[in-house]
Amino acid sequence: MFNVENIRKDFPILSRKVNGKPLVYFDNAATSQTPKQVIDVIVDYYSNYNANIHRGVHALSQEATDKYEEARKKIQTHFNAKFAHEIIFTSGTTHGINLVANGFSTILKKGDDIIVSALEHHSNIVPWQMLCERSGATLKVIPMNLEGELVMGEYDKLLSKNTKLVFVNHISNALGTINPIEYIIEKAHEVGAAVLVDGAQACPHLKPDVQALDVDFYVASAHKMCGPTGEGMLYGKESWLNKLPPYQGGGEMIAEVTFEKTTYAELPHKFEAGTPNICGGIAFGAAIDYMNAIGFDEIAKYESELLEYATKKLLDIEDLKIYGTSKHKTSVISFNLEGIHPYDVGAILDKLGIAVRTGHHCAQPIMDYFKIPGTVRASFAFYNTKTEIDTLVEGVKKAKMMLA
Repeated sequence: MFNVENIRKDFPILSRKVNGKPLVYFDNAATSQTPKQVIDVIVDYYSNYNANIHRGVHALSQEATDKYEEARKKIQTHFNAKFAHEIIFTSGTTHGINLVANGFSTILKKGDDIIVSALEHHSNIVPWQMLCERSGATLKVIPMNLEGELVMGEYDKLLSKNTKLVFVNHISNALGTINPIEYIIEKAHEVGAAVLVDGAQACPHLKPDVQALDVDFYVASAHKMCGPTGEGMLYGKESWLNKLPPYQGGGEMIAEVTFEKTTYAELPHKFEAGTPNICGGIAFGAAIDYMNAIGFDEIAKYESELLEYATKKLLDIEDLKIYGTSKHKTSVISFNLEGIHPYDVGAILDKLGIAVRTGHHCAQPIMDYFKIPGTVRASFAFYNTKTEIDTLVEGVKKAKMMLA
């Protein structure tokens, strides 16, 4: 049975105070908190078997290697990849996107099109702009509407035989909109284009099945999923990963090196140059274990309740506007108080111990579309409560009274 009070006991940070007030942490879309079960795994690694992997015959190295590769298999199972070597460890979602973009710079040419959406995080815009500059390809954008949804009719018009790549986030970090990626992938494949899905915001809330989606690339970050920062994963279909050149050169990604020629290692090591974040990879596996033990169906159900409750309570505040009103969204609410800068609201909430994010959330084109400087973003996780939402609502009322 889902019991939020028992779950909260797993997160040491939730018992601390900020500015003399109990912490209310509503910045989960930026970084989720870490349960003691994952913290213990990190401590265990550095306390008992800290060593480099794949290269040593001694016991510590072998133990670390086994744990690291076990984590890769956990991630494979979680995302339902066909092979473990289709999971590439990265430093996070941004690293995975840049790895793919770099690889396609050897494939694309002038006259090719690539498509992104208007709902993207900067890390799923800038690498493709850089790719277009290098390759001569053209960047096209799927537009959005006032509800914060992508306009699929316009997407259909953008697709052509020249389309080589489509990039879209699974869930918008700024608005919480859940995008119709099944449709996007299917239509892209009809014209022979590959698809990369940015799953950073989706993976804390649902369980993607990369084979069922038939997606070509899927990227995610551990720190959104109760894991450590500086760790993530890229899933790529084996056929695509074999086509792309290595992203970096160095140790581990080679088969044989001479001064005349170097041959590259097989997957996944071809894309994992240098000493990786070994502890991070192991802890990522532990975080996935933790979330699966709770159950993603239970998480989704509870977070939906939080979203509905918070939306109703916030809309009761006069002159408060929510941006992103799709019927298909996750537990993110971006809002503003009329005539008040979001930063000022966030600063007052912080004094009350309430952590929210303010600004454009690395999604400036969305803010430009709405003609606003940014929003206050409250993002909820499965360890948050309705009582905390009540605290947020009272805090917003207080900020309005002080700033209006």
